[in-house]
Amino acid sequence: MHDDPRPEMLTDQDLDELCRQLAAVVTERGLTVATAESLTAGNIAAHLGKAPDAGSWFSGGVVAYSRVVKHSLLHVPDGPVVCEEAARVMAHSAATLMGATLAISVTGEAGPDPQENEPPGTVWFGVVDHGTCETEKRVFSGAPEAVVCATVEHAIRVLLRHAAAITTT
Repeated sequence: MHDDPRPEMLTDQDLDELCRQLAAVVTERGLTVATAESLTAGNIAAHLGKAPDAGSWFSGGVVAYSRVVKHSLLHVPDGPVVCEEAARVMAHSAATLMGATLAISVTGEAGPDPQENEPPGTVWFGVVDHGTCETEKRVFSGAPEAVVCATVEHAIRVLLRHAAAITTT
């Protein structure tokens, strides 16, 4: 079962436009954003960092490609790292480490071979929104590059959706 958000890969310019939209919303609402990335190896943070005024709203990110880093720095419990619990803990840790109101985490398997009994394309997302965490599992199809691109796009859209839904008080 695959649930690709779009069958074609977005260009860097398309992703940068999503980040510009995110920048406008988080700036307007006084939010800060952080990332914890495994599968995407910092690609989400790289796109966020190019957005307007990123220095005022993007707190930073952790690239935790190694299990050791996931366990020691991000406090992921021993066991599988491509799972809901890992995504949840990674998002909470990023929010805490960076002091962010909104944090996204991604952990998954791009392929081409399965790992941890998960098929290629399996990605877990965690998003912390003012201390509350939600998780989501997606399965993307295609070569590893397509899976990474789809993951980056979806993560930015999740951030945008959460930022836009937050009401200011």
